[in-house]
Amino acid sequence: MSKGGWHEFDDSSMSRPYKPKTVLAKRELNVRVHRLRGGKGGKTVTVIKGLQLHDSEAKTLLKRFKADCGTGGTVKDGCLELQGDHVDALLDLLKQEGYRPKQSGG
Repeated sequence: MSKGGWHEFDDSSMSRPYKPKTVLAKRELNVRVHRLRGGKGGKTVTVIKGLQLHDSEAKTLLKRFKADCGTGGTVKDGCLELQGDHVDALLDLLKQEGYRPKQSGG
């Protein structure tokens, strides 16, 4: 019986060169800002989706938004969440950053 007939990893997939994700310009991203109440104990939360930022970049942007809105917030699953209803203010701040945000939801 010959050994080595089974391979845990496919060698062909390891020989392919790494291709990074395509990076879109800020103006081409689908950035959505909406308010959310479900699952938050009745509290209103403003959520920003679609920024495609690294964790460190998202945290610095969130820190600026929190300071400008005077509220708390966090980064969850690639989305920025700020406490309270700050949709209008965040739309203006995102436009200043060079994004083209849109309000979604109610």
